[in-house]
Amino acid sequence: MPTSRVGGFFAQRPWIISLVLFIGLSLWMGMGVLKAEEETQNKKAQENKEIEIPLARVVVTTFNAEPVAKKIDLYGRTAPDRVVNVSAETGGKIISLNVRKGEYVKKGQLLASIDKSDLTVQMDRAKAMLKVKQKEYDAAKSLKTRGLQGEVAFANAEASLADAKATVDSAQTALNDTVIKAPFNGILDELHVEEGDFVARGDRVAKILDLEKLVIQADLSERHIQQVAKGQVAKVTLLNGQQLAGVLRYVSKTSSITTNTFPIEVEIENKGLAVPAGISAEVELELDTRMAVKLTPAMLALDEAGNLGVKTLRDDHVEFVGIQIVKAEQDGVWLSGLGEQVDVITVGQGFVRSGDQVTAVRQ
Repeated sequence: MPTSRVGGFFAQRPWIISLVLFIGLSLWMGMGVLKAEEETQNKKAQENKEIEIPLARVVVTTFNAEPVAKKIDLYGRTAPDRVVNVSAETGGKIISLNVRKGEYVKKGQLLASIDKSDLTVQMDRAKAMLKVKQKEYDAAKSLKTRGLQGEVAFANAEASLADAKATVDSAQTALNDTVIKAPFNGILDELHVEEGDFVARGDRVAKILDLEKLVIQADLSERHIQQVAKGQVAKVTLLNGQQLAGVLRYVSKTSSITTNTFPIEVEIENKGLAVPAGISAEVELELDTRMAVKLTPAMLALDEAGNLGVKTLRDDHVEFVGIQIVKAEQDGVWLSGLGEQVDVITVGQGFVRSGDQVTAVRQ
């Protein structure tokens, strides 16, 4: 097309020129805006990079679990293995006392004597009658053998002999009851009579304690009653710090209605009667064995809900793990619930939260 025609074409249509100029101007301005936005984004990224907070540094230690016996401490008092109140088995006057209060007595040792009164006469009479009845029986038996004695007469002689023997035995028992003896080895803790006192049958004369073995009586909660067994070893600590080995000898099968606890008894040897009855004692019983990790109390933490646990490291992130205390010792506590092996944050755990990414330094 000739130039004149082109010029005429645009001269007749000036809006085309305006449209071309508008499009060109718009493209130029758009490129400027994009460049400005790109520069702004680069500037913000540079600023964010400059103010980026570094990761917290913590010290991590690996712990391996060990089998640990869970234990429980109970409190009770020492008591005699046996206690007996010796009573008079016949009435009469105390004619002699052979012991004093507080003495050690042996089984069968004479404690006191009661006046025999006419019991000796009754014994002599019973023995004499026994001799008569014995002769009558022998004669009746001889006659019966020769056919000269009937069955009824022989049976009467036999019954009379048996009655005479019973009378002698009764008289002997009454004489024996005038002598009061110790039923077992022990300490004469109380003496209720004096020489010259009159006692009736059943009156208390003395109280004897068997202290060669002591019993610690305590109460076990219903949560732990099925974790102990009769015959298991127990550790007993007395008030003065002395430690003794004991044996769980009794576990009640019925709980107290008021406390829901089960009475138990732990027996300990008391050599030389060195430990008195009635002193406070602590009993340690093993309940079960668990895999546990020993940590110091400083490594423990609380989560937002107030649960006790420790902060561990997993894939460079902090993880809070709840725990249960198995046993406490002077230099630390044994905790279960951490698995066979665990990485525990031992330094810096107070400055990080569960879920935080950290830089770990292993110790």
